[in-house]
Amino acid sequence: MLSSAAHPPQHLSSDSDSDSSSPSHSHQRHPDLSSSIFQSYLSHSSSRTTTTAADDLHHQDLIKIQSFLTSSRAGGLSCLICLERIKPTDPTWSCSSRCFAIFHLLCIQSWAHQSTTLAASRASARAAVAPDESSLAWPCPKCRVEYLKPQTPKNYYCFCGKVEDPPRDPWVLPHSCGEICGRSLKYDCGHFCLLLCHPGPCPACPKLVKNRCFCGKLEDVRRCGLKEFSCKGVCGKGLECGAHRCGEICHDGSCQPCRVKGSFRCQCGKEEMVRECCEREFRCNGECKKMLSCGRHVCEKGCHEGGCGECPFQGKRSCPCGKRVYEGMACDVSLPLCGSTCNKLLSCGFHRCPERCHHGPCVENCRMIVTKPCRCGSFKKQVPCHQELTCERKCQTLRDCGRHACKRRCCDGDCPPCSEICDRKLRCRNHKCPAPCHRGACAPCPLMVRISCACGNTHFEVPCGTETEQKPPKCHKPCPVAPLCRHAPQSKPHRCHYGACPPCRLTCGERYSCGHECQLRCHGPVPPPRPEFTLKPKKKKGNYLSEATPGSPCPPCPEVVLRSCFGRHIGAERMMVCSNSPEFPCDNLCGNPLPCSNHYCTYVCHPLKDHSSKTGESCEVCNLPCDKDRDPKCPHPCPMRCHPGECPPCKTLIKRSCHCGSMVHVFECKYYNCLSQKEQMVVRSCKGPCHRKLPNCTHLCPETCHPGPCPSPDKCSKKVTVRCGCQTLKKEWLCKDVQAAHISSGCDPKEIPKNQFGVGLLPCGSDCKSKVKALDSELHLRQVKPQEEKESDKASNVSKRRRRRQRVHEEENASRLQRIVGVARRILLVLIVVAAVVVSAYFGYKGLLWLSDWMNQLENRQTRRYPRV
Repeated sequence: MLSSAAHPPQHLSSDSDSDSSSPSHSHQRHPDLSSSIFQSYLSHSSSRTTTTAADDLHHQDLIKIQSFLTSSRAGGLSCLICLERIKPTDPTWSCSSRCFAIFHLLCIQSWAHQSTTLAASRASARAAVAPDESSLAWPCPKCRVEYLKPQTPKNYYCFCGKVEDPPRDPWVLPHSCGEICGRSLKYDCGHFCLLLCHPGPCPACPKLVKNRCFCGKLEDVRRCGLKEFSCKGVCGKGLECGAHRCGEICHDGSCQPCRVKGSFRCQCGKEEMVRECCEREFRCNGECKKMLSCGRHVCEKGCHEGGCGECPFQGKRSCPCGKRVYEGMACDVSLPLCGSTCNKLLSCGFHRCPERCHHGPCVENCRMIVTKPCRCGSFKKQVPCHQELTCERKCQTLRDCGRHACKRRCCDGDCPPCSEICDRKLRCRNHKCPAPCHRGACAPCPLMVRISCACGNTHFEVPCGTETEQKPPKCHKPCPVAPLCRHAPQSKPHRCHYGACPPCRLTCGERYSCGHECQLRCHGPVPPPRPEFTLKPKKKKGNYLSEATPGSPCPPCPEVVLRSCFGRHIGAERMMVCSNSPEFPCDNLCGNPLPCSNHYCTYVCHPLKDHSSKTGESCEVCNLPCDKDRDPKCPHPCPMRCHPGECPPCKTLIKRSCHCGSMVHVFECKYYNCLSQKEQMVVRSCKGPCHRKLPNCTHLCPETCHPGPCPSPDKCSKKVTVRCGCQTLKKEWLCKDVQAAHISSGCDPKEIPKNQFGVGLLPCGSDCKSKVKALDSELHLRQVKPQEEKESDKASNVSKRRRRRQRVHEEENASRLQRIVGVARRILLVLIVVAAVVVSAYFGYKGLLWLSDWMNQLENRQTRRYPRV
């Protein structure tokens, strides 16, 4: 590490060189050794399984040193006060407390002078006494750590503080002496920093020392700066209680209080509770109540340990006001009051108690009437002594900021600090001052802007407001943008950059559809260019592309090949350029099979039209009718033109009546012809009654619809009414018996009319003639009876009419009487309502008059009792 003084590593980037493997670039620049210097520190902090706060602080210090080195190498150091770039020849001063920020020497001197002057003016304004200059302090512009006025820098020193006005050396870090730092390291371990003079904090001590863990059980060799560690075992240290040991993992600092629970008694011993061991000593809420030494009183103290002491009522005693003293009185005898004025000083501090000697405290608030001024002194009034007087006048005195008035009601002159936000524009021109309103210049903007390379691995921070004038750091990492052309695996990597990547210079090698390869330089797609480096605010969006640029297509293939004609006829080939010469026609017939696959094209050789290309000529269309035999066979021809494959099923509709003739079925030809003859008979059946008339009678066939003649027409089982010749007698026979009777009588049942079927088969009886005579006598009686009935009906009708007239006359008389009674009732009801309204109005008016008289009398009595002044 000491040998690195010949080539200072601070001048180079903190990242390793990604192109160190290429020998062509190794002689052009010095190797970056900064990562090798910090490698031992970084590897040690990253190798630890558990990290502590000290480890995080150590890692932050290393990152801060590397950031300072990177910004110094890139020329990005800027003063936080004036926001100007710090040149290598400018005298500087760096904060050594927390932030280690670098400022111009003149800027920090002016800042300290202004801060101390403002602090002195504030102190003199408040205390009216000039403060001691050695006690005045000024804050660091960034971390706000205060320095005393004698600590104001006067001379220009290097970072380690050993060399005054360090000379400018191009091989040494600016503002550095180039020697070993030598500053004492943190935690006062006795070692010194071994790095060259550098900005920022010194890293942790890298010396190897033996040290024990926090609990002291394990001893290990560790770096001196990170020697404190935990063994991950049980602590086992004795706790404060003296009875238990710590059960936590080995830890730093003191152990936690003992949390073991047990049964403990309070200090007076009366109450026992289950509590944690660390809270074993406690007091209960009751009083002690132990008998004192006098034997007459008990201890009135709360729970306590030790003795209760002697009785407070023994010995020399006095009255409550203290003017009369009593000696030799027993402790159980109450003291008499002296009877004089108490005269004790009240809480106000000016007046005394005016009451007689009394037990207990005096009056809490003094009620003496005094003339008191308000806090601001502009108003006086007589008020009780304990009451504070305030007025409504608002204080117009400017606060310490010098910009805003106090505006507090009845202010006593000690105005509080201004509570408004400063909100003035800072010098960075990007933010406003967030501090409370103040005098003098605002503090510099504490924010830092990170400036990084395109990939973000190399970066440094500059004060806010100076980022627009900075340049990006040079990064030696490979560019993260992957090429989009087909040569990405073979392309040579290049360094991180802004803007577009360099173009690929390899041969294209793209294979054509014909099988040849393109021999031009790569012209594939280009990745989108990265935006150019800029930190200036833009009013409009950038014009850079956010998408990849597509590559240009390869030119037509220039190879010479043997081409065939459109129809691929043998013996008609020609030598042509692969891309520029299209196919040609020959003098032969096309001969390609037509789409019907039954005939061939008779056109001259022509280009065929396919789905991929719209050019070309289709073969002729076959317009011949289809003459194929259908399967299954049917008498209908195929309706389509000549076509490939089988003909579509015949869907012609055919009509077939059912066997009984009551219904007509419609079938598709394909479906009906595919059935067997037996299935056709079954399908044609309507599944209902036969509906055909039997040949020998007038009845229908009782069987379900069936083919052929109806079975057993002479065995009809229907019932038929059979009559005699005069049709007086009748009986029910079966139809088959009636047919047999007709046949036996020598008649054919088919020839007998329907109204004569079954007539004359029964012989006439003896009752036929007597029945005819009885019918004649009945007709004679039927003609006489209706006249008598009509006369009786007329008589009854006359009596009914008379009754109805009488009933109507009676109802009319009754309705007149009811009307008279109803009208009388209504008139009576109206008279009652009118009388009630009149009576209520009269008595209401009388009541109002009586109430008015009573109120007047009451008012007169009051005026006599309390006359006006």
